[in-house]
Amino acid sequence: MPKTGTMLRLARQLRGFPQNEAAECLRVPNAELSRIENGLKEPSEKLLAAAAEIFSVPQEFFAQTDAVYGAPVSVHAPMWRKKSNVSATELHRIVAELNVRVMHLRRLLEATDLEPVNKLPRLDADEYDNDAEKIAGLVRRFWQVPEGPIQDMTALVEDAGILVAHSDLGGSSVSGVRFSVPGMPHIIVLNRSHPADRMRFTLCHELGHVIMHSFPTPEMEDEADRFASCFLVPTEDFKQSVAGRRVDLRTLAALKPEWKVSMGSLVFAAERAGALNKTQSQYIWKQFNIHKIRLREPPELDFPAEQPHTVSDLVALHINDMGYTLADLSKMLKMNEVEVAKTYDIDLPGDGKARGSHLRIIQ
Repeated sequence: MPKTGTMLRLARQLRGFPQNEAAECLRVPNAELSRIENGLKEPSEKLLAAAAEIFSVPQEFFAQTDAVYGAPVSVHAPMWRKKSNVSATELHRIVAELNVRVMHLRRLLEATDLEPVNKLPRLDADEYDNDAEKIAGLVRRFWQVPEGPIQDMTALVEDAGILVAHSDLGGSSVSGVRFSVPGMPHIIVLNRSHPADRMRFTLCHELGHVIMHSFPTPEMEDEADRFASCFLVPTEDFKQSVAGRRVDLRTLAALKPEWKVSMGSLVFAAERAGALNKTQSQYIWKQFNIHKIRLREPPELDFPAEQPHTVSDLVALHINDMGYTLADLSKMLKMNEVEVAKTYDIDLPGDGKARGSHLRIIQ
């Protein structure tokens, strides 16, 4: 069934156009554009041609019939939950991007078989007395994660069949978002403009939702935070790192590159480990405020962001093993070549990125 109006809205939101501005650019009344987007009126070929140019998509984009989904339950951004700094236009843009990514991945996965290395457990929080720390420990044991710091959280998540991508998320303050739709692997998109420690925490937060929450609850965000904190820095393991040491700013700075989490996360871990009492924690938080560490931790402590591979492997498989050109991929994905190359970091000719352990061509 044609969904031209739906795809027209999707393209508009993907490019960050409010409806009234788009109507002005398309030289149609706002009410008419609204009727078209809601399927009450068919757009003219002239309007679609203009829309393709304005929204920088091929005209074939509007002929797609894929299902379009609304905003996910979890959008990981404290500022979003406080309803400050994230506008409706930004949210629409993020959701549009997620839908387009799903449409692309559905096509890329049609000819390939994604073989997770590890199973993805389901441990509903309410079945474990909402004890996110306990669940985090069970998942680490289930995946046989070694004691101590996790060297590559992204690889661990991808090994469980979850697709990870980086994006500027429309220039918003949103740290990351999880998108789960029928018939597709879970997708987690992280804000590439954020520090690597925050990206790891956000990834683990969203993993917590996938594992613990079948349905939304008032406590789900706090539980996902607790899961992330305890999964990345298990209490018993961290006790060994701080045994016999005074936990102060110097110690936290030294431990950050080792554990690959923020100094703030290490304060919470130190509290759980009994290395800081309430008075000592309050003193450190005051030091954070004095030195403005809560706003931005020292850049010299930053470490490189982890890089996801499964999606780029999917693209590389099409190029290296199936003989697709950039033009072929762009036609299949219904996007322009420049955007496809930028989104999927395509470096032609093929660079041999595909990993047989994760992907294979369906005969």
